[in-house]
Amino acid sequence: MELTQAKQREYIRRIMIARMTILSRNGFFGLLLMHMRFALDESVGTAATDGERIYFAPAFLDEISDPELVFILMHEIMHVILKHTFRTGEREHLLFNVACDIVVNSNIMDAAGGDAKSITLARYGPSMHTAPDGTAGSLHTAEEVYEMLLSAAGRQPQGASGANAQLSVSGSGSGGMNRGSGFSDDHSKWGTAEDKHIDEMWKQRIREAYEAASGRIIGTGKGIGDLPAGVDRMLRELMEPKTDWRILLNDFVQEEVVDYSFSPSDRRFSDSPFFLPDYNETDITVKNILFWIDTSGSMTDQEITEAYSEIKGAIDQFGGRLEGWLGFFDAAVVPPVPFADENEFSVIKPKGGGGTSFKVIFEYVQEEMADMEIASIIILTDGYASFPDKSAAMGIPVLWMINNDQVDPPWGKVARI
Repeated sequence: MELTQAKQREYIRRIMIARMTILSRNGFFGLLLMHMRFALDESVGTAATDGERIYFAPAFLDEISDPELVFILMHEIMHVILKHTFRTGEREHLLFNVACDIVVNSNIMDAAGGDAKSITLARYGPSMHTAPDGTAGSLHTAEEVYEMLLSAAGRQPQGASGANAQLSVSGSGSGGMNRGSGFSDDHSKWGTAEDKHIDEMWKQRIREAYEAASGRIIGTGKGIGDLPAGVDRMLRELMEPKTDWRILLNDFVQEEVVDYSFSPSDRRFSDSPFFLPDYNETDITVKNILFWIDTSGSMTDQEITEAYSEIKGAIDQFGGRLEGWLGFFDAAVVPPVPFADENEFSVIKPKGGGGTSFKVIFEYVQEEMADMEIASIIILTDGYASFPDKSAAMGIPVLWMINNDQVDPPWGKVARI
């Protein structure tokens, strides 16, 4: 079907309005949709995405309303956010497609406060959103729902009869659907994007959208508050610290990580004339750690965020009882700011972007922090700079947290992020 320019402009206008509607309702999803391009493609039957574009069949656009178009855009970008478009492996494709749609639709409904209308098209009815065990799809990954479907279907790839009341599927990829199953998009373009690094690109985009929409760096808060369960879980995985800081600091920090405390005293000896300290796990505190994050030009925004998340992870692992300072450096230092808990840490924002010098760190410590009782210095960096002589540390233990396997500091203890 040959489309007139007027008709094409109408489609573009409707898509842009739907995208702005999403942006006004939920900045996180709207910002991610700004990265998508759009195309018309009759072969997809309904809609599809490859992680770079969202494709629409013109006939499908003609049959859905503008509010329904909002749902379709949310459906496609949710596949990208949850990394369905990058999945590979040997699976029964029909059942895996169904599993992905159940998870996506359930997350969209969560974002809409549980309103089933948010995943309903007038022509097809409510879309699949419940796992075979009767729970919400958003509580599971696509792989988990897929395993349920396989079990419920007796590993028959052509359906999942009896899996749940909604699950009646027909067709095999190009927008095939049964009127009882709701909307079904085309997944045949998954894994076809030209950019081989698109998965990593989206990880960075998701981080940036979260930061922009929430006004915070990933890992420094408890969430925007309106993210569905699946997206919240995925974000936590992105910023999960890779380091067991309890083990690392127990081996590294000079002072004891666990100590004895006289508050309260040991009640086992309350009748004794001796006032003895008690082993008190609530008093576990690591103090006077000086953290430095490399914000030079060789560090990407993602690497800086990961370094920041590592320190946040350390605070979490110590139950908030890790105190010290956080500073940033490139060719110069941004003076470190003290923090005594998670809230104080969360307001410290990265700054920098120039060249790299480790020398400036130790010069600053010598000149500005000589009177501080610094227990240790932990430097999170890619290591791409000249290392000063060990004497620059003035006897303070130094831990280099390197984010690659290429750089080996000539002194100090080394750990890899």
